[in-house]
Amino acid sequence: IDGEGRLSSCGSAAEGEEDEEDNEDDEEEFPGLLGHGEGVARLNTPTRLPSPLGGERAVSVSAGARHSLALTADGAVWSWGDGYFGKLGHGDQQDQLLPKKIEAFADQR
Repeated sequence: IDGEGRLSSCGSAAEGEEDEEDNEDDEEEFPGLLGHGEGVARLNTPTRLPSPLGGERAVSVSAGARHSLALTADGAVWSWGDGYFGKLGHGDQQDQLLPKKIEAFADQR
């Protein structure tokens, strides 16, 4: 989180191993883990997320193995990443490639 409450991320949205014998990658990519949308699976340097979180400042962020959450100054909670088992809080199992506001927390400050 920068001084203006904007989020950046970096890292790899893939897991697996490189096969040393034939030098092939057996990595599985998980789109959306970095919060930059489709096709972004690796960022070597911190890069600002394209989603502005509804114009609000982020005040806290938490990253799990396959999903992330952000809390904004107005009390809204946003999530992105792997939606398996409904862990993003949107009432479905859809992956979110960009931060999406969790409506179930709206007006619960």
